[in-house]
Amino acid sequence: MNSHTHIICAATEDNPELSIDALKIKKTAIVLRAVNHKLRQVILKLIGERDNITVTEIFQHLHLEQCVASQHLAILRKTGYVKTRREGKFIYYSVNRERLHEINLFIEDLLK
Repeated sequence: MNSHTHIICAATEDNPELSIDALKIKKTAIVLRAVNHKLRQVILKLIGERDNITVTEIFQHLHLEQCVASQHLAILRKTGYVKTRREGKFIYYSVNRERLHEINLFIEDLLK
């Protein structure tokens, strides 16, 4: 089964054909998994409290190795949970509040 597979339920007299895009499901799971991690939740909370914070401040405050903080920040950045702003040699992180709001709405809708 390749990543572009659609899961198809054949149409019946009472129900139209249903198609689910497996690739979109996989991508959605990655986005949700990114925030369903205790350390990334702690990092997001810290960034949200400080609003603009460097990776150095993050790993020092949380007593992490820089590579660990950087790996988790990369996941949060790729999935859109944090935004970055470069100022000289420093990169500042801030929470993408719109993205978190969208995810919260999606989760609420999904759990109805």
